Amino acid sequence: MAKILVVDDDVDFQVIMRRILEAEGYEVGIAENGDRALEMVRQGEPPDMVLLDIMMATTLEGVDVAREMKGDPALENVPIIMISSIATSPHAAEFPDDEQIPIDGWISKPVQSAVLLKTLERFLGQGSEQTT
Repeated sequence: MAKILVVDDDVDFQVIMRRILEAEGYEVGIAENGDRALEMVRQGEPPDMVLLDIMMATTLEGVDVAREMKGDPALENVPIIMISSIATSPHAAEFPDDEQIPIDGWISKPVQSAVLLKTLERFLGQGSEQTT
């Protein structure tokens, strides 16, 4: 069973993501901020994928987490999918271009479950039966 870490400070979003992912057979971890996410990915076995919000305590906290992970040899191969509504927010001008963000994919909020699941399949293989 693939392990997915959801990093977002919005409790409602956490609940929705957990329901969608667990219904598909994924094991789900939740981190409410970047510091907790980095702590979780560095202890034990890293997740198979990280779904990462950009705007949490700071406008670009998620970008900082992605840079930390991709700079760590033990974590650099963990796919990071950025999930955010920043492109349509007043903070859009602060958002760096794609070349400056070390992520593997992007999903805009509000998240459509079909898009989410198709993205997971693309990075993790067909279905959630993959073992790690």
